[in-house]
Amino acid sequence: MAAPMDNYLIGSDLPKAAQLLNNLTEQVVLVTGHIRDLQKKVKDGVFQTTKGLSFLDLRYQLLLFYLQDLTHLISLKTEGAKIKESKAIERAMTIRTVLEKMRPLDHKLKYQIDKLVRTALTGSLAENDPLHLRPNPENLMSKLSESEESNGEDGATAVSEKKTAASGDRKYVPPKIAPMHYDGDMTQTDRKKEQVDRLRRAALRSSVIQELREQYSDTPEEIRDRRDFQTEGQSRNEQHRYASPPPLV
Repeated sequence: MAAPMDNYLIGSDLPKAAQLLNNLTEQVVLVTGHIRDLQKKVKDGVFQTTKGLSFLDLRYQLLLFYLQDLTHLISLKTEGAKIKESKAIERAMTIRTVLEKMRPLDHKLKYQIDKLVRTALTGSLAENDPLHLRPNPENLMSKLSESEESNGEDGATAVSEKKTAASGDRKYVPPKIAPMHYDGDMTQTDRKKEQVDRLRRAALRSSVIQELREQYSDTPEEIRDRRDFQTEGQSRNEQHRYASPPPLV
């Protein structure tokens, strides 16, 4: 009974496997040709690889090792061997974990990497690059004549002295950078779920929910009494005034 079922599964999966192998062969040929072109350009000095980003070198090396381990596991499965005791599984899991931990850093460096690659290819920055909006120090120079500048030096000196005296010995306090939670890997469903949980917690903290909880709960009710010292003083004065006997006439 098991043999006909196995033959049926093999017969149904065989066309898909043959198509995937043909596509894989075509992709291998294209990738091999592309890699050979890159090697030739590197040897000819077209691409400079001496001063690169070590982060990219590490990521590409890890990806290469990861693909090697996957290829080794696929070859074992193709031969019908067992992969349970293969060390390639542990290496692949370790490399996969490291690559996932590198994703937030890769996200932060994406703009810098894209700018460097674009500058290396075109030789100039893009028109919409934010660096084009930086201030030009030459535009900050005064356009007044020398005589007007000399007349204004005395006034500027007095104003600067007043500002210095007003500022005193104030120390520069650097701004505090609050840690931010990285949510780049969250899907739209996870964001909606987190928003629903946040609204639910806010609703539980509302006054209506607190009153309903106190009304139907079996726990003792806590009553807080805040003393007002001014009111207590007035109350004592009134009690003393009414308790004292009237003056004799």
